[in-house]
Amino acid sequence: MATRSANPAPLGLAGFGMTTVLLNLHNAGFFELSSMILAMGLCYGGLAQIIAGIMEFRTDNTFGAVAFTSYGTFWWSLVLLLVLPKMGLAEATSATAMAWYLLMWGIFTLFFFFATLKGPKIGQVVFSSLTLLFFLLSAEHFTGNHTLGVIAGYVGIFCGASALYEAFALVLNEKYGRTVMPIGAGH
Repeated sequence: MATRSANPAPLGLAGFGMTTVLLNLHNAGFFELSSMILAMGLCYGGLAQIIAGIMEFRTDNTFGAVAFTSYGTFWWSLVLLLVLPKMGLAEATSATAMAWYLLMWGIFTLFFFFATLKGPKIGQVVFSSLTLLFFLLSAEHFTGNHTLGVIAGYVGIFCGASALYEAFALVLNEKYGRTVMPIGAGH
């Protein structure tokens, strides 16, 4: 007898969404980078997404498994890039190296965007805005143009809010047994 398990996607999307909004409120200039963002990156953005990714493996969802596990470890690596130098455990990452790091994540995300073309429209919104976010942040670090980082901040707020919308829609639509919050038809 097969047992039904909960959909782990809302957990991963909420962890991603809330952490992305908070980090990008900083990028947009609303407040400083603090332990609040770093803690969210380790715990909700990182750990919750890794848990969701592992749960997605059990549901045979390769996309969800790889995406959530990867972006969860992205948050952990980003926090480590910021914290290790402060602890005297590593040299600070140069702007050029950070630009390449962000560019690689942008390329990774672009390929995941192509996979969203076979799913609900909200996934396309999340992954297209995340791709743009990574490319803008990479360009900021390559050029030193702070304005690109502020623009990226607003794109990131939109991206995180889109992921939160999808998380809330998945929970409410399942709970009510009907479409309460539309996510767009899948293919």
